[in-house]
Amino acid sequence: MVETYKKLTKYIPLVEVEEFGEWIVDNVNDGSKEHPIQFPFVNYSIIIRELQQDIYLFNDEHPEYGLNNYYEILEQSHISWDSESMLDANIDELEGTTIMALLIAAVRSERFCDGAFLNFLEKGAVYKWLKRLKEIDQNC
Repeated sequence: MVETYKKLTKYIPLVEVEEFGEWIVDNVNDGSKEHPIQFPFVNYSIIIRELQQDIYLFNDEHPEYGLNNYYEILEQSHISWDSESMLDANIDELEGTTIMALLIAAVRSERFCDGAFLNFLEKGAVYKWLKRLKEIDQNC
């Protein structure tokens, strides 16, 4: 049995119980020129940062998936690159490429909106997507 997604599915038990991260909010600075306020951001746990790195590493190691075009891959499955559409996607019949596109899109969404990846984690989407990858590996 080939386990294509093993580097990622090893995180399944960890995203079930792991604390994902915490919001860091600047309550110290007053917004003056000397003490500018830092924008709030999520300080992700080590495990979640490793998961994010492994998702990017999978992309680098598997160029045949074309995951740099995750937006188009999602569109082909009638999934928009927004949290509502991604969270509501019926993944039961989706193949690994589309599940990986969901994971890449979720990680990259953090670049545009602090806490976006945290939302996918807290809503159970990342767990669900990783479970689907495990299912795909087991059926190969």
